[in-house]
Amino acid sequence: MAETAGILAWTLVSECPIPSDVSDLLVMGEQPVAAYKTFRDSAIFTTKRLIVRDAQGLRGKKVEIYSLPWAMVNMWSSENAGGFLDHNAEIELWTRAGHIKVNLQKGIDIRKLDMLIAHSVLGS
Repeated sequence: MAETAGILAWTLVSECPIPSDVSDLLVMGEQPVAAYKTFRDSAIFTTKRLIVRDAQGLRGKKVEIYSLPWAMVNMWSSENAGGFLDHNAEIELWTRAGHIKVNLQKGIDIRKLDMLIAHSVLGS
């Protein structure tokens, strides 16, 4: 089985509206649930997967798309921000392809994301 090089990490900056062009990426029956701004683009949580769009290059015209099906997630953890000096929360996902870390900037509701992942991985 292929192993990703090290830990793949993304940072979510703030919740944002679901991009209108995400429908081009969805399969039949898949629905977008929430979207978050990353430093250069966005991450979209759907009923079937996490889609991270990563704009590259100086102008950002080249876009790499990561797609993590919820069926690939074996385990996850969530850690809320600690307080005064610790503003960031994080979610870690263990998958058959490797370990993924999602950092959350201040103001993102970690429990909302934790429940979204739970519903997607475990079912309703």
